[in-house]
Amino acid sequence: MSNAGFELHAKYKPAGSQPEAIKGLLKSINNKQEHQTLVGVTGSGKTFTVANVIAETNKPTLVISHNKTLAAQLFAEFKAFFPNNAVEYFVSYYDYYQPEAYLPGKDVYIAKDSSVNDELDRLRLAATTSLLTRKDVIIVSSVSCIYGLGSPEEMLSMVCHIKKDEELDRDDYLRKLVSLQYERNDIKLERCKFRARGDIVDVVPAYSQHGIRVEFFGDDIESITMFDVLTNETLDDLDEVCIYPAKQYIVPEESIDNAIKSIKEELESRLIELNNSGKILEAQRLESRTKYDMEVLKEVGFCPGIENYSRHFTRRKPGERPFCLFDFFPEDFLVVVDESHVTIPQVNGMYSGDRSRKQTLVDHGFRLPSALDNRPMKFDEFVEVCNQVLYISATPAAYELEISKKNIVQQIIRPTGLLDPKIIVRPAGNQVKDLLKELHALTANEERILVTALTKKMAEDISSFLEDEGIKSAYLHSEIKTLQRVEILQKLRKGEIYVIVGVNLLREGLDLPECTTVAIMDADKEGFLRSETSLLQTIGRAARNVKGRVILYADKITKSMKSAMDISEKRRNEQILFNKKNNITPQTIMSEIKGSILEILGTTNEKLANQISEKKVAYGDVKNLITNLKADMKAAAQELRFEDAARIRDRIIAVEEVVEE
Repeated sequence: MSNAGFELHAKYKPAGSQPEAIKGLLKSINNKQEHQTLVGVTGSGKTFTVANVIAETNKPTLVISHNKTLAAQLFAEFKAFFPNNAVEYFVSYYDYYQPEAYLPGKDVYIAKDSSVNDELDRLRLAATTSLLTRKDVIIVSSVSCIYGLGSPEEMLSMVCHIKKDEELDRDDYLRKLVSLQYERNDIKLERCKFRARGDIVDVVPAYSQHGIRVEFFGDDIESITMFDVLTNETLDDLDEVCIYPAKQYIVPEESIDNAIKSIKEELESRLIELNNSGKILEAQRLESRTKYDMEVLKEVGFCPGIENYSRHFTRRKPGERPFCLFDFFPEDFLVVVDESHVTIPQVNGMYSGDRSRKQTLVDHGFRLPSALDNRPMKFDEFVEVCNQVLYISATPAAYELEISKKNIVQQIIRPTGLLDPKIIVRPAGNQVKDLLKELHALTANEERILVTALTKKMAEDISSFLEDEGIKSAYLHSEIKTLQRVEILQKLRKGEIYVIVGVNLLREGLDLPECTTVAIMDADKEGFLRSETSLLQTIGRAARNVKGRVILYADKITKSMKSAMDISEKRRNEQILFNKKNNITPQTIMSEIKGSILEILGTTNEKLANQISEKKVAYGDVKNLITNLKADMKAAAQELRFEDAARIRDRIIAVEEVVEE
């Protein structure tokens, strides 16, 4: 395991409230305090403060965000701060997910249905692999981190470790890859696949973008190289390599036999219980399904819904918490909870919803009772498993403040001198008409605007209306796919659109320094989305620009509005005093527009063209590449994924142009 330390790369030094905040947090963490809170206003550089704390403490760190969009932004920021360390992204890998469920009232069974994003799956596996191989790791995660994973010990026991010049039978190596859930495909080599051509075996690890080539001479390994899957170019000569499993739920063959025996015992016990209760149909249903799963497990080592049998594979006791991402960390690690006032309640609520759904499945014979132990962590388990926690928020809740006690650090002065935005209240009666007038004036100067509505439908309707009126806009809410959300925010920053209309995703943490105005529709409708905390968070989106201002559309000043306005004004006055004392002129600091997650980690069209132009790809491989890309483009178009199809088309054009040259 690599023991390299963290190397912080930044063009600036801590300023404003940052030096004192860093000092206070380091003192608390170094004194082994379990809980500490950083109260930092929007735009005060909380992420940079945390980066300094990570670099100084040198602890592996888990950063938890309450949604994928913010997690993606934090990932990009930490990746820039720590380019030489392992910064990984761990969120749910589903583009679409319908959990298994049963509706007793209608006697309707809903099978699990999902669409897995291959790139997010790769990033998750890259995260767990990094934790098993090095200590200088930062994982940026959503609350997906509290859900069950395979055992880290089992994963380590399955690793295929090979060395140059060692004796290894080629067929044994192929069998090992199959046992790790890699699939053979001698035609198209891609992630989680391997191909064998004579004495050469190529495999693309589940967590990597590059392939590993092993060349045999008889029963000896002659060479091990890392190569570019696209260009076939050799990237590095290796003396040894470890290939980790292709899936996060994977167990050795001997564990499967033991698990099947344990599942069979539980099934027999449960069938007696159901039959004695007169639940004959439920017993038959459970017996048929479970026996089928056991048969598939015995034959291929995997079955659909294998996670529901995880307790048997990991030999846990009933009720014992499942393994999760936390178990991949060493004992002395740091947990950073971003926007803790939202993230902590989210973590707290996950268990109950999951339990209710699964209990219904168990009661009606769709699952064994052990399926209840395939669950997210309970909140008390989450608290127990965390070594040291740093809560971050501009508006921390009572829980964080109470549990942190004296370990609360304030960061209310912005190094940039930027003030909290001016707040204007206007009548809600003609809010759309007034908003349109404002937007025409602002977009004429290419300013960026955020608009928050109360419902998804309202956000979509406003965005559509603005488009009809000639204003480049987009809507953003939870039904937009993870990676697409990041692209929409980038389009705003780049000026491809000027307005984003959202609901709840525009509240916390978004780094949009180009945004000069935030408009809050129906600000006087008291409730979750218009509470003091929500209003303060939304107001903060305009605090990164020197022109920042907020328009509240309301027919009355609610208690939440008044409180949010008073707090904002108080902070504004404190910053003004600091600026005068230190002779600071407020200025907008334009942060670099970082690429999407795919751009940060992947190969761009320009790089692709350069590789081909430098003749790193043989002509035959180019023809195969174009053929494969055209097939992918047609598949995307047939599935109505027109943006994906357009991107693939652009790659085909780039390749063809270079080949013609």
